[in-house]
Amino acid sequence: MNTSMISASVTMGQLQRKLDTISHNITNSNTTGFKRREATFSDLLSQQVYNQHDLSKEGGRLTPFGLRVGSGARIAQTALRLDQGSLIPTDRELDFAIAEKNHFFQVQSSENGEQQNRLTRDGAFYLSEDPDNAGLLTIVNSNGDFLLDANGNRINLPLNFQAINVSNTGGLSVTLDDGTAQNIADLSLIRVIKPQLLESIGDNYYRIPDVATLGFAEQDVFEAVAAGEALLSQGSLEGSNVDLGREMSELIATQRHYQFNTRAVSMADEMSGLVNGLRR
Repeated sequence: MNTSMISASVTMGQLQRKLDTISHNITNSNTTGFKRREATFSDLLSQQVYNQHDLSKEGGRLTPFGLRVGSGARIAQTALRLDQGSLIPTDRELDFAIAEKNHFFQVQSSENGEQQNRLTRDGAFYLSEDPDNAGLLTIVNSNGDFLLDANGNRINLPLNFQAINVSNTGGLSVTLDDGTAQNIADLSLIRVIKPQLLESIGDNYYRIPDVATLGFAEQDVFEAVAAGEALLSQGSLEGSNVDLGREMSELIATQRHYQFNTRAVSMADEMSGLVNGLRR
């Protein structure tokens, strides 16, 4: 196949992946706590072609003797960008926004009958009856997964309370019917040191992979946020960090690059047709 056709067709496939990433960002521009991804490219293998080895026959030549021929480009990385999203006031007691970009809530979900811990920036929570503790309430998200405390346990609240209060350091307390305050728990927040290792598993969730198999120690990848360090805002939610203007500009530029490569394929096909049509 024509070299230019190979280069263009390979690049088109990778540009489609970038278009998919941009589309995913735009689709989730209104998703609470969503973090955008950014695709970056790198060159594939290239070769140096020397079309004339006898320099004596090329006197007066102005163009270079060698030609560097590439094989197109590929997606080098689809990087997760944890830039802080804007805080949106909701005045709702169970809406919590994290104001630190590398921090995540830890929730417990069930997968194939096993309890798994997940990370999320979505701070919209609700009250539900604790299935394991009759007469007590617990805090869940929209998927029914349990919000965990600093000890990795579900958070239990009594039935006889009037208000829920969360400090900016993550301490959760309730005001009882008699007006007294009762400390309940400290919210579990995880600081991710190497966010590019996080695995996106859908539903605005992330998972920490088996770091040992990647050659890392746990303390080099994530750590629990110490008491008093969290930066939470009750009555607010963190919006997506997607900039629609930027994403639309990237979308238009990527489409133009795609069109350029489709034109290169068409031109290579036309040139092949001309060559095949030559007659002595």
